Amino acid sequence: MSDSLRDQLLGLGFKPAPKPSRQPKTGHPGRKPEHGKPASADARRRGDPQPHGKGKPASSSKPARMREEIDLAKAYAIRAQKEKDERIEAERQKQEEARQRREAKAKLEALLQGRALNDPAAEVARHFPYGGKIKRVHVTGAQLKALNAGELGVVQLNGRYLLVDAATLAEAEAVFPQAVALKVDPNAPAEDDPYSDPKYQVPDDLVW
Repeated sequence: MSDSLRDQLLGLGFKPAPKPSRQPKTGHPGRKPEHGKPASADARRRGDPQPHGKGKPASSSKPARMREEIDLAKAYAIRAQKEKDERIEAERQKQEEARQRREAKAKLEALLQGRALNDPAAEVARHFPYGGKIKRVHVTGAQLKALNAGELGVVQLNGRYLLVDAATLAEAEAVFPQAVALKVDPNAPAEDDPYSDPKYQVPDDLVW
C-alpha cells in the first residue's frame, strides 16, 4: 500500500494491524524442555543453576578438615594418656621409695639395738654438720679422740645421735646410708673437719 493510501485509511479511522511478537528460540516449537537434559550454553553463560545431578562434584575441603580434627583429637588423647601414665609411675616410685625407707629404718633400728656407746656422763660436745645444719653429740675425752681417729662414728636414728664403733657404723651405712651423721676419715686434712679440734668447739649455750 502506498503512503497516500495508508494516510487516507488512517484518516478514515482505520488502525494498522499489530506486528506479531517474537517467540524465544526453544528448539522445536511447542515442546517443553525434557527433564534431565543439559542446560544450554546460554544458561551456563548466564550462571543459571545446573539441573539436578549435573555439574562439578562437591568440594573435598570438609572431609579433609574433619580428618585433621580427628587426628588432632587423637594426638591430645595420646598426650593426656602419656601424662597420666607418667604421674602414676612417679607416684608408684615415690611409694616404693617410702616403703624401702621404712624397711631400712626398721633394719637400722634392729641393728643398733644395744650397740650405742653414748655415755650419760659425757660433757664434751662434738659438733658436726648434718642435713644442712650443725648438730652435736656429747662424748667423753677418750671418745672424742676415738671419734676423731675414725674408730667411732655417729648414726642418726629417730632424731637421736648415737655413738657407735667403726664396724657398726659400716653396717649401718650398708643398711641406710642417709642415717650416717658423722664418719671421720683420719687421713683427711684437718681443715676438712674443723670441729675435730677441741679448741674449735662451739659453746653449748649457743642457740642454732
